[in-house]
Amino acid sequence: MYKKKYPVIIFEGIEASGKSTNINNFSKFLKKNKYQFIKIREPGGTKFSEKLRKIMLSKSNKLDKKTDLLLILASRSENVSKIIYKNYQKKIILIDRFSDSTIAYQHHGMGLNLNIIKNLNSYIIGKFKPDLTFLCTVNNKNMNNRLKIRSNNNRYDNFKISFYNKVQKGFLKLSKNKKKYILLDSNNSTPAENLNRNPILVTALNPIIGYKKSAEIAKKAYAEKRAIIDVAEEMTTIERKELESLLDPKNLIKPYF
Repeated sequence: MYKKKYPVIIFEGIEASGKSTNINNFSKFLKKNKYQFIKIREPGGTKFSEKLRKIMLSKSNKLDKKTDLLLILASRSENVSKIIYKNYQKKIILIDRFSDSTIAYQHHGMGLNLNIIKNLNSYIIGKFKPDLTFLCTVNNKNMNNRLKIRSNNNRYDNFKISFYNKVQKGFLKLSKNKKKYILLDSNNSTPAENLNRNPILVTALNPIIGYKKSAEIAKKAYAEKRAIIDVAEEMTTIERKELESLLDPKNLIKPYF
């Protein structure tokens, strides 16, 4: 069985959570380091999918929630068959929203049947699975403030706060059930600070200090809101320079090359 060369990385989150900012910053990083990549969004991507996006997001359209679901899935089907599979394992693929958004919004937010959504997603996506997901989170105050200054608000920017809370809780529930989910708190921390504190980084130390010790480092860093590297330096005998190399966030994508 072949080893994957190019990862598929998803950026998820509710409105005004910093999702677009983070995916754009990540794109700049890849471009600067001369990685081959493509970036697409959902809904959107292909020409036809972009037309569906306009229909879905137009404030003049009051769509039934089932119609919403089917339009999203139609857009995804076009992206998967015409963009994703054509570039899969040829380039890094960055996607602004994917199947977890459908579960968070259409199930947790709108109350549509979870099994139906999962079955339709599976039918469209097949065996394809993302390698890494960044989930951007935001509190109600910051979300409201950011939405107020947006110049081009769309239909999805005008739901009630209670809806967004349900959706974000749905995302967080999904993040607990998946291994490669990185949370990015966009309220105060920068993306770099979020990455440096994320427990997933400590897995790089497992072969050296063991899972138990790595877990203790991750737990302490999370509780004290400190960078993984600072706690690891205190709790291990590994030199700072070596830790910097081992815990470099770039290593999140290096295993695929």
